[in-house]
Amino acid sequence: MDIIVCIKQVPDTTTVIQIDPSGKDIVRDGITYIVSPYDEFAIEEALKLKEAGDGTVTVLTVGPESAKEALRTGLAMGADEAIHVVYEGAPSQLDSLTTAKLIAKALEGKKYDLVFCGRQAIDDDALQIGSLVAEFLNVPQISLVIKLEINGEQIKASRTIEGGTQVVESRLPALITAQKGLNEPRYPSMKGILKARKKEITELKAAELGVDLTPRVVLEELRLPPARPAGKIVGSVAELVKALHEEIKVI
Repeated sequence: MDIIVCIKQVPDTTTVIQIDPSGKDIVRDGITYIVSPYDEFAIEEALKLKEAGDGTVTVLTVGPESAKEALRTGLAMGADEAIHVVYEGAPSQLDSLTTAKLIAKALEGKKYDLVFCGRQAIDDDALQIGSLVAEFLNVPQISLVIKLEINGEQIKASRTIEGGTQVVESRLPALITAQKGLNEPRYPSMKGILKARKKEITELKAAELGVDLTPRVVLEELRLPPARPAGKIVGSVAELVKALHEEIKVI
């Protein structure tokens, strides 16, 4: 089974984010980057499927030169190959539609049975890439998957919905978006990390793939959320009830 895993490099959640003077991007100098956690679930599931049979796992990302580190992480976890669609513009100008078109273009002529994405990237939380890529590849999509079974060409997946779990069946090839609970991602071994450093990464220039890179979504302004007001300590249940009634107005 040949599997593609689409991943994204995102700022570490422990990084302090600052808005740059333009108000349309973040200050990227000094930021620590990681693979988006939902993408790690996707990588792990792909590796488990490969280990249960045969085939290859290829990790793919769209982004600047620094995004290669995300691919190195995927290779260190156990992926066989990596594809980097190099986008040289401002990261904030790369919207979901353009990204999905670039991914689909990069996969033209490439053999695959499954394509994995994380349910969403934790930087923009758009939750769009999986659906868009599936549409451009003209393959069925099952999103928010927490359990996956494959028998020959048949797929049986459990996915989260509000208030429960839905079981969906489909056929290969297909696209799966990985949800938390699908698995427990492995940590790269030292051997894997060293091997990943030596592996060649296939580079494709976004500007040379015949995709219009003009964003359909224009970012007008970035703002940090307002500071939360200080907490209030009450001395008794009666004071708490009074505050809930008069100040917060919930009772």
